Amino acid sequence: MRPVGSPRGILLCYPIAAILARVMNDRYGSDVLATNWRASKTPPPLEQEARIDLVVEEASTGWCGAVTGIEGKTVQLEDRHGKRRMFPLGAGFLIDGKPVILVAPQKKKAAGPTRTASGSFAVADARARVALPSRIYVEGRHDAELVEKVWGDDLRVEGVVVEYLGGIDDLAAIITDFAPTPKRKVGVLVDHLVPGSKESRIADAVMRGSHGGNVLVVGHPYIDVWQSVKPARVGLKEWPDIPRSIEWKKGICAALGLPNESQADIARAWQAILGRVRNYSDLEPAFLGRVEELIDFVTAP
Repeated sequence: MRPVGSPRGILLCYPIAAILARVMNDRYGSDVLATNWRASKTPPPLEQEARIDLVVEEASTGWCGAVTGIEGKTVQLEDRHGKRRMFPLGAGFLIDGKPVILVAPQKKKAAGPTRTASGSFAVADARARVALPSRIYVEGRHDAELVEKVWGDDLRVEGVVVEYLGGIDDLAAIITDFAPTPKRKVGVLVDHLVPGSKESRIADAVMRGSHGGNVLVVGHPYIDVWQSVKPARVGLKEWPDIPRSIEWKKGICAALGLPNESQADIARAWQAILGRVRNYSDLEPAFLGRVEELIDFVTAP
């Protein structure tokens, strides 16, 4: 049956007619601006502090690596081959496939006395002292960089300058030119200072010389200062033995799976190793003790 008053031939029930009326009155659909159309069902990426050794992936390039440092508004990532690249901090990074926003780590205010990388108590707001007349010489540039990284804060407070030698063949002449005195001492750190070596003969001659009382020559037993870094820091159980027929640093690079054809490759390999050193605990005691001994010697009253 049809409702009373409805046109002939149109059989509609009241609910259907009401729906049709609403559709006819809203022929262009609902107002999209009446809702929050900008809102996304996907939650925004979380912020993640770019802490050292955090492994992330840069989404646009696919570069995956561990955080080795922050410089300004950029982060440095090192891949498994030791290669490094800089990327801007911010969005566009992945951790375990999930997007994150990398931000610089917040500087935490120490609750008590802080320590330097060498383990000494840090002197708050200390300015570098005027350089003492005494000096510490180390045998190579890599040695100098490692000493600076671990003992740099201490040396600036004490006013000690560290200089590097290209080798120790001319050490006797350098000491003679420097003319050490009780108030102007010289400390020397030598690689591979073992009995019977060329280095030990040179060191003994200098210590027996006329300036011997104001000169201290010490050394570590390692072929190169690279070995003073604990092997676990670079993913090794122990530093490998390299045949004498192979240049030592090139052999080490090959063992680490790093390029080693050019001097630039060697330099990058060292920077990768140095970047793994956080503080004195990452160095072998035989190296630590000799550096501390030299600092004490040249700063003693």
